[in-house]
This record gives sequence, C-alpha cells and structure tokens, in this order.
Amino acid sequence: MFSLADNFAILVISLMGLVIIIWGYTRAKPYGEIGILAWLQSIALMLPWLIFFFLLSFGIYLNLIAVIFFLVFSAAVYIYLGNRIRTKAKETIKTGLRVNPQSLEKTKEGQQTPEEKTPEETSSLAVTSETQITPIPEEELKEIKGIFSIDTFFATETIPYQDGVIFKGNLRGEAEFSHRTLSQKLREKLGDKYRLFLVETPEEKPVVVILPATNDPRPLSLAQKNLAFALFIVTIFTTMEAVAFLLGFDLVGNWQRWREVLPLTLGLWLILLAHEIAHHVVGRNRGVKVSLPFFLPSLQIGSFGAITRFESVIPNRSVLFDTAFAGPATGFLVSLLILIIGMSLSTGNEGLEIPTLFFRGSILVGSIAKFFFQSSLEADSIHVHPFTILGWLGLVINAINVLPAGQLDGGRMVQAIYGRKTCRRTTVGTLVVLGIVSLFNPINSLPFYWAIIILFLQRDLERPCLNELSEPDDTRAAWGLFMIFLSLATLIPITPSLATRLGIGIL
Repeated sequence: MFSLADNFAILVISLMGLVIIIWGYTRAKPYGEIGILAWLQSIALMLPWLIFFFLLSFGIYLNLIAVIFFLVFSAAVYIYLGNRIRTKAKETIKTGLRVNPQSLEKTKEGQQTPEEKTPEETSSLAVTSETQITPIPEEELKEIKGIFSIDTFFATETIPYQDGVIFKGNLRGEAEFSHRTLSQKLREKLGDKYRLFLVETPEEKPVVVILPATNDPRPLSLAQKNLAFALFIVTIFTTMEAVAFLLGFDLVGNWQRWREVLPLTLGLWLILLAHEIAHHVVGRNRGVKVSLPFFLPSLQIGSFGAITRFESVIPNRSVLFDTAFAGPATGFLVSLLILIIGMSLSTGNEGLEIPTLFFRGSILVGSIAKFFFQSSLEADSIHVHPFTILGWLGLVINAINVLPAGQLDGGRMVQAIYGRKTCRRTTVGTLVVLGIVSLFNPINSLPFYWAIIILFLQRDLERPCLNELSEPDDTRAAWGLFMIFLSLATLIPITPSLATRLGIGIL
C-alpha cells in the first residue's frame, strides 16, 4: 500500500493532467473542427495514464491485461483521429481556403501555433483554383523568377503560399551549391527582404519556397523574458531543496542551514549553465541566435534542464545538429568529471551513506562505480562523496534532454540526421515508452512529468532549415548516436543478472 504522501502525489498528478486537458481545449477551440480533433488526440494519449494514476490514488490497481487494453485502445483512437484530421485538411484545401501546412501538421500532432509561418510539407498546400494571384508584388516576383537557372533549380510552376510563393521544378545542381547560389542571387536582387527555403515534399520532390523575412522567428517578448527569469528563480529554490534532501534534511523547515546546500547547489548549476552556454556559444559561431533558457524546476532532481528557442532561421541541418549537440555533450562531460571526482574522493567511512542497490539504477553509473569501488559494492551500503550523487544528477538531467523527441536536444539531433519523418516517429515512440514506464513504475513520477512536458511543450518539430536537403556528414551522425547511447545507458537500470555478475548489491 502507498503512504498518504504517495497517494496525495498521485492524485495531484491526475488533477494536473485534467487541468492541462481543459487548458488544451481552450487553445484548440478557436481552430474549429481540426483544433478539436487535435485536442482529442492529446486526450487519447493521456487518458490511459490519467485513468491509471487516478484509480491508483484510491488504491485501485489495474492488472496487466487492463493496461494493455487501454494502451491499444488509445493508439487506435489516436490513429483514427489522425485520419480524420488529414481528411478534414484535404476538404479544406479543396474548398479553396489557404491553410498553413505547418499549422496542419501541428494540429495533427496536437498543437497549434498560427503565429509561426514556415515552409513545411507542401503536399498540404492550399491554393485556390480560382486565382493564382501571389502575395508578392508582380515586379518583385519577376526578379525572384530571374534567380533560377538550368544549373541550379529549373522552375516549372509558381504557386501562391502564405505570404510568399512556392516554385515547383527540378533540382539540377547539388543541393548545397544550388541553395547557396540561389540565396546569393536573391539577396543581390532584393536584399534581405525574402528568405529562400529548399525543402522536400512528402513525395521526396525538391521545391523552393520564398517567404518574407518578416516570418523569421521573433525574439522573446518582455513577458516571455519575465517568465524565463521567474522560472530561473524558482529553479534556484528547487535545486537547493533537492540538494538539501540529498544531505538528509528539508530546507523549507531549516532555512538556517542554507549555507550547507550552497556548495553542491553551485555544482549543480555549473552543470546546468555549461549545457546552456554551450548552446549559445556554438549557435553564435554558426550564425544562429538561441533564446534565453526557460529552466524547468523539479523537486526530485532540482531541474529538468531548460527549454530554448531559435530566434533566427537555421541555415542547414548540420548547424541544427551542432547547436543541439553542444549542450548535452558539454553537460555530459562536466557531469562525468564531477562523478569521477566524487568516486575518487569516496574513501573510508566519510560522506553520504547510500545503499549499494542504488547503483543498479543506471548501467553507466553502475559500471563506473564497479571500476572504483570493486568488492565494496557487495556490502549493504557504501559511503560516497556528495560529488558522486551530484554528477549522477547531472547525467540524468542531460540524458532526459537527449531523448529523441520533438524539440528536445535529442529530437533536434534526430531531425538533423534522419529528417522530419523519422523524428516524428521517434517522438511518438518516446511518448509511448515514457507512458509504459509511468504505468509500471507509478512511484517514480519522473517519466510521467517528462512525458507531459514533451507532449505539451516540446512535442512539435523544429522549424525547417533554409536548406533542408543537405544532410549532416557521417561523423555527426556517429556522434549523435553515441550521445543517444550515453543517454540510454544513464537512464536504463542494470538487470538483475548483470548486477549479479558485477557484484552490485546484496545477492
């Protein structure tokens, strides 16, 4: 049976889910039938979790058959609603309405952001059959048509699209060369007024999309900056509280002991800031602006990391990868260094006493611990330096940000390496896995919290790059896979058989 605190926490999680559902409905309602269908998709994904946690709070535990039934039913409803959304979108197109294809994709995924206008899957383009009048002035359109040539991109059809146009045709040169040449000619003719996107349709046909520069991502507003600052302050408190819990006391009831948590809190912030600074430094070096971080507070581990936005268009997928990869790579290095220092300082009977079974919670940390502690791990407990736990927390924070979903660092890396279609699939897969883990391990609410964050804040894919056709090289792909491997090795626990072979914990 769960304690009163556990039941209360589970009930709070359920109530939070209900609040999020109501909030989602208020956002979806202005978008009509498509918006409501997308909202219902979100409910379909969340409903099994909400039912499970709500019943669990009253001591009702669903068996495995019931859980599998809810998951299968949820997936079936999600697929059915997705087909309804696509059908409705096609009907909208046939009626001659002009629809933002990125908005269609986002509503299909459960989000709507009409303020963003970017070139997206052009199979969803909505063009009126009665008129081909483009939103670009005729004189400027003639100038734009003049940039195409037989050695770059041979345009055969012009289609109005949002505030710009789409040129269908044949890509004659190598993608990177063609995009660079066309962009240079466009700047020579019309300055910095327009952006040229070289993207691919779902039918794998290249098209050129011209949009005004006014559609570029916008810097954070004052209200958003204030929100970022407020989250920063809250995260300072949660990191201090998490460190206090690590040291064995409650900071809220013992504020006079705040100096005791300060050293480890600064260490945790070193990891968090190293991650975010790396994003900004590499982004600036690649010509990309990264927004202020929106830190995500967590009483469990101090912080889930931070959400960042790109405040400028992304030149190509290699730049997207480099900027996304820099944060977790730096965070992992700093965390591993702190972890190793902590284990090397863990001697004698000083430090924090923790059960040796604790090291079964991570393949990576458990393997490193075996190297340092050897046969000491066979005892009931072991004393470790606080840096050991601090480094472990840093690894977990960076690992959950490398999950291959949406606009998480891992999702951005997958999108950069394998494309948008693959990233959509890994996003759904990540949500399903987190949901299953939440159902079968209800005491640890970390997977559930993170699934909610991904579902409502980070689930959408990153905006298309100016050059979507040129793929990153094999070296970047290898580093991306290695980073995802480190993330999984950090988050996946050691199996009992492997723990037996390593001699971790009481046999």
